[in-house]
Amino acid sequence: MKERIKAAVIGASGYSGEELVRLLLNHPQAELVAVTSRQNAGQTVAQVFPKFASHPVSRTLRFVEPNAEALAKEADVVFLALPHGVAAEFAVPLLRGGCTVIDLSADFRLKSAARYQEFYAHEHPAPALLEEAVYGLPEVHRQAIRKATLIASPGCYPTSILLPLIPLLRAGLIQRDGLIANSLSGVSGAGRKAEIGFLFCECNESMRPYGVPKHRHLSEIEEQLSLAAGSEVTIQFVPHLIPVNRGILTTLYTMPVTPVRTAEQGVRLAEQVAGCYAAAYGREPFVRLLEGSALPDTKNVVGTNVVEMAWRLDPRTGRLLVMSAEDNIVKGASGQAVQSMNLRFGFPETAGLV
Repeated sequence: MKERIKAAVIGASGYSGEELVRLLLNHPQAELVAVTSRQNAGQTVAQVFPKFASHPVSRTLRFVEPNAEALAKEADVVFLALPHGVAAEFAVPLLRGGCTVIDLSADFRLKSAARYQEFYAHEHPAPALLEEAVYGLPEVHRQAIRKATLIASPGCYPTSILLPLIPLLRAGLIQRDGLIANSLSGVSGAGRKAEIGFLFCECNESMRPYGVPKHRHLSEIEEQLSLAAGSEVTIQFVPHLIPVNRGILTTLYTMPVTPVRTAEQGVRLAEQVAGCYAAAYGREPFVRLLEGSALPDTKNVVGTNVVEMAWRLDPRTGRLLVMSAEDNIVKGASGQAVQSMNLRFGFPETAGLV
């Protein structure tokens, strides 16, 4: 285990890239040695992100054009904060050069190249790497992440859905059929880009669904849920854009395997669910299980790597409702990627994140 590593970010000018820069500048065991951006090449980090100007590294470290071969000689770990389809082109030479690659795009989240093509509408650029990639959800795949050289960091929506559902499916407490996920996301989830639909006047005082009925994130959500359940899982997923900068709130509608028809059955199920979540997440540093009347609230998690979770049994409908809240840029992207880096290099899992 190295006491200190060198890190680089390719695509550091977007929201996820900016958050990675923030986290790595202040990480006790990582040195940020390179940041890339074609449009900002030549400028210092402080010039592009004045909020970081008080950090001495930000005043000397300059954005450069992305060059995988050069970065492989300079960094131990490289984060890819790039669009899908582009990230894989950099991953291949970086891995060949001996780097650990943590990809924040969707390029390595799936095991099937055919499924990738179905959801992303083009052939996978590096299908040979899909089998070796590890899905970077630390609370679920911690041991595999520790040994991985290619880590596929999950999407923001999938994180908010998978963490609540996987323990319940593994324990056989909920039915695999009829799962519904309703998610609300801040505008930063669309990335830093100039498109009419994401301008202030288009988003402010407005809420709308999108990506219905087949959002791209369904591919990784259903693959991971199917692995947890041991058989094929199909889920209804409806994402919504809401006028906040950051945060995701998800409500999941599930049916218990054993129908709840009496108060006694309700008590028994409540005990089983509570025990299931306590066993899965009771000691997790970044999962907050809410108690009593508390419900998830994005204001409590924005700027943190924490997911809040709560659940309720509705005796009228027999449904088990599970809710989660997270920061889509931190736990839903960059923070989770740094969490995986910590695991991979043997650092305390919370290093640089609390």
